[in-house]
Amino acid sequence: MFTFRNAPSQSRPMPMHGFQRVSVNMPGRLMLDSHEEYPCTVTEMSPGDVVMTCVGAPVEGERIIAYIDHLGRLEGKVLELNNTGFVMSVIATGRKREKLAAQLIWLANRHELGLPEDRRHDRLSPRVTRAELTLEDGSRYPCRLVDLSLSGAAIDIEMRPKIGSPVMLNHLRGRVVRHFAEGVAIEFASIQTRESLRAFL
Repeated sequence: MFTFRNAPSQSRPMPMHGFQRVSVNMPGRLMLDSHEEYPCTVTEMSPGDVVMTCVGAPVEGERIIAYIDHLGRLEGKVLELNNTGFVMSVIATGRKREKLAAQLIWLANRHELGLPEDRRHDRLSPRVTRAELTLEDGSRYPCRLVDLSLSGAAIDIEMRPKIGSPVMLNHLRGRVVRHFAEGVAIEFASIQTRESLRAFL
């Protein structure tokens, strides 16, 4: 089983905060300070920093917001540039770092053991992330799609409807089933198809 070690790795330099990086392959999207958005891929990660490949060209010290499959929203600053992308710090609370460490350990162990994801339906890769959440009283709030499957979605939003609240994500009816650090998780009222989710895909 994979575990994080605080001792330096002999095979690669130690990243910031004394965490060992994990080799991963997680797609996502990032937004630069200019609000330009680009697809990206995380190739290595620790709870303290992230190595990304991306066609977008940030500058050293630039603030980055990224939405990564499996991990959700990450925020940080560009530490260094390389030929294919850059290294980004992870700005997070101690609690968030602990959560990231647990997620990375799970991902590494799942990869080593060949375990499937603990999901009822496959994750889809949304190309459109901007959306709108409508509450039962008709009030509307802009939000950002973090995660999407045929049975539900996770959205980045500041307000927190109560768990169990009926909502509409664009035209899709559902209910709030979970709160997390960046927003809420929604379970759709019925299982969707790729066709019914085409607005996001």
